[in-house]
Order: sequence, then structure tokens, then C-alpha cells
Amino acid sequence: MRIDYDEMAKVLASLTEGENDTVALMATMACELHHADDRFDWTGFYRVTAPELLKIGPYQGGHGCLVIPFSRGVCGAAARTGEVQLVDDVEAFPGHIACSSGTRSEIVLPVRDARGALLGVLDIDSDRPSAFDHTDAEGLALLLRQTFGG
Repeated sequence: MRIDYDEMAKVLASLTEGENDTVALMATMACELHHADDRFDWTGFYRVTAPELLKIGPYQGGHGCLVIPFSRGVCGAAARTGEVQLVDDVEAFPGHIACSSGTRSEIVLPVRDARGALLGVLDIDSDRPSAFDHTDAEGLALLLRQTFGG
């Protein structure tokens, strides 16, 4: 099954109406996204907890890395550059951090609040190569803006 981004927008809007707690929003979004698409093997957030540092936040799937500096990996690159990272083959990504040996491809998007401040990143891993495309990047970016205001 593949995610229907329009339907997911409705579901998330319904579930998060009136909620402004970032962790609650992240937990709800991670759960809903993870169960909406067979490609999503690990779905979660890394939160900015100190300058240039991400720590694991709400997620679904096997354990993840606890701490990721902005200077390392796909998540660090998304946080550092503010740009979506769409990685078809994680083994070919310079400095990739192997939190799970089963990960083959990855998409990571920066998460911003309404003021534009970086809250963290949304990280989705797949055990399939080349699992994600620009449709996913656009759909997920819209969901993040809807949910976090950024």
C-alpha cells in the first residue's frame, strides 16, 4: 500500500486539531505515516536539542540512533542545509550513519515551526532501494507545514 497524501492531510488535521505540543504532534504524525505505506520501514523525528545537535524523538520501527550531529549523516545534512535529502542508496551517501543495517534508501525533511525555526527533521527509512521520489518529498513537506506551521 502507498500513502495517499491528500487523505493523510485530512487524518492528521482531524487528529491534531487544537494541539500545539511539538512532541505530541511528532508522535501522532510518526505513527500515522508509518502505518500508511509499506515502504516506510522506520519513521520518526530527530529533534534539535542543542546547537548543531539532533536527538531522537518520537518514532515507529526498530531502535534508531540516539544522537546525530548536524555534521554527520543524512539527517545531519537535512538539518545543516535546510533541504530535503532524497537518498536512493544510503551506502553511496558520504558519511551515512548506519542506525539499522536493513536501511537501503532514505528521505529526510527539515521540520520548521511557524516562525521558521528548525525544530528537527522527519526521517523515513526503507529497506528497499530507491523507495522515495519527489512526490513523497512534496507530499511530506505539505504535511509538515500543515502540522507544524513552518
